[in-house]
Amino acid sequence: MPMLSNKELRGINFEEGYIAVIDKPLHWTSADVVRKIKYALRHIGYRKIKVGHAGTLDPLATGVLLVCIGRATKLVDSLQAEEKEYIADIRFGSTTPSFDCEHTIDHTYPWRHITRPMLDEALTSLTGEREQLPPLYSAKKVEGLRAYDIARAGETVELKKAHINIYEMEVESLTLPDLRLRVRCSRGTYIRSLAGEIGEALHSGAHLTALRRTRSGGFTAEGAWQLHDFLEKLLQSETK
Repeated sequence: MPMLSNKELRGINFEEGYIAVIDKPLHWTSADVVRKIKYALRHIGYRKIKVGHAGTLDPLATGVLLVCIGRATKLVDSLQAEEKEYIADIRFGSTTPSFDCEHTIDHTYPWRHITRPMLDEALTSLTGEREQLPPLYSAKKVEGLRAYDIARAGETVELKKAHINIYEMEVESLTLPDLRLRVRCSRGTYIRSLAGEIGEALHSGAHLTALRRTRSGGFTAEGAWQLHDFLEKLLQSETK
C-alpha cells in the first residue's frame, strides 16, 4: 500500500489503498478536499471507492491533511492517533468567539506587560498531560450535531473537556503583540483553545492569526502534494 506522496500516480490501484499527503489550501474544509479527490477518482473509473481524511483541519488552517483512499481508509483511526506538529501565529491583546480570524474581535485586553520570561513560564505551565475545553466553534459533536452549527444558531453549547498532551512548545519568534509558536501535541488538541489559554495565563487575551500543520505522524508538509498538482496527476493516471 503506497503511503508516501510520491509524485508518480500512474499504475497505482487506488482500491488497494493509498494515502495522499495533501497540503490543505487556505479556506478549504477538510471535507472539501475529500470531495474533490473522490470526484476526480470517479472521473478515472473508481465509481464506488471510499475516501476519508485522518484529522480535521479548520478552513483557516493549512498544511498536512492525510487523505486515505480505498483500503487505506481502515487506517484512519490509527493515523489520527499519531502526534501532530503545528506552527501557530498568535496575537495577544484581543479575542474572537472562535479564537481565530473566522470571527471579528469581541474583546480587547492589555498586552504591553507581557515579557519573555512570563511567556516561558506560561508555556511551561501548559505543557504536558491535562484537560482542555474545545472551542465553541468546533467540529465536536453534541447530541449528534456539530458544535459550530449549534453556536452559529445562537444556542448554548456545553462541551466536555478532553484529555490532551502538549509534548513541546517552542517560541519561533516574539514581536509583541505577535507570537509564532511551534507545538508538538497529541490527537484532540485544539491550537485555537491553546492560544486562548496562553492569553489567559498572561493576564491578557489571544487568538490565532494563522495555523499550519507541519507534521502528522511521519508525514510532513515538505513531502505533501499541493491539491491542484495531485488532482492534475490523478486525472493523468491510467483509468482503472
